[in-house]
Amino acid sequence: MAKKIENTGLTIPNHVAIILDGNGRWAKKRLMPRNYGHLQGAKTVEQIIEDADDIGIKYLTLYAFSTENWNRSEDEVDALMKILRTYLKTCIERSNKNNVRTRVIGERSKLNDDIINRINELEESTKNNTGLNLTIAINYGSRDEMKRAVTDLAKDVAEGKVKPEQINEKMISDYLDTSGIPDPDLLIRTSGEERLSNFLLWQLAYTEFYFTDVLWPDFDVNELMKAIEKYNSRDRRFGKVK
Repeated sequence: MAKKIENTGLTIPNHVAIILDGNGRWAKKRLMPRNYGHLQGAKTVEQIIEDADDIGIKYLTLYAFSTENWNRSEDEVDALMKILRTYLKTCIERSNKNNVRTRVIGERSKLNDDIINRINELEESTKNNTGLNLTIAINYGSRDEMKRAVTDLAKDVAEGKVKPEQINEKMISDYLDTSGIPDPDLLIRTSGEERLSNFLLWQLAYTEFYFTDVLWPDFDVNELMKAIEKYNSRDRRFGKVK
């Protein structure tokens, strides 16, 4: 795959972020329960991680569970947590086998202790891997992230660790969950929805957006390449005039 893409002359974005949407609708079209769609979506996640690495993407961020997703039915939330537990259980071995560094962003305190422990183990076990940088957003909401960052920054100002005049964009970025991770070059959202849904609002300031009607379980390397081809057609000026 990497050789084929190199021959196309495409510029591969350094960081791709994806809003995984459409699992429930995918299942409904097949007269199956929503949870079946989530299971298939988890399989797609595993494949897209491998594809992104093969293509040459250096950073991949996936929006797996938002702060608003707790508002879904108890049965669906329980099913999602079960899938998450299973994924985290196998993710350490898979990440290390593929030299993937995996990190999780979001507010962890609302998660069960066993999930938090697995996240901590996953991050510690893969922190020295030098391949794809995978970030998974779990119980993540951008406004919540910014609120936590502002609170921490305000505490440091009150304690004299930071002077107000020292605060700049880089410092604010360093207080966010994504500290040390470059901003996304390309955002993909599946299922035809065209909104950010409280995802990486600070980090997406100059990101190129790509929306597709394809439901997440049907998203594959060919769809990923369509998004990258579209990305290559964009003129990224970052506010400058060329």
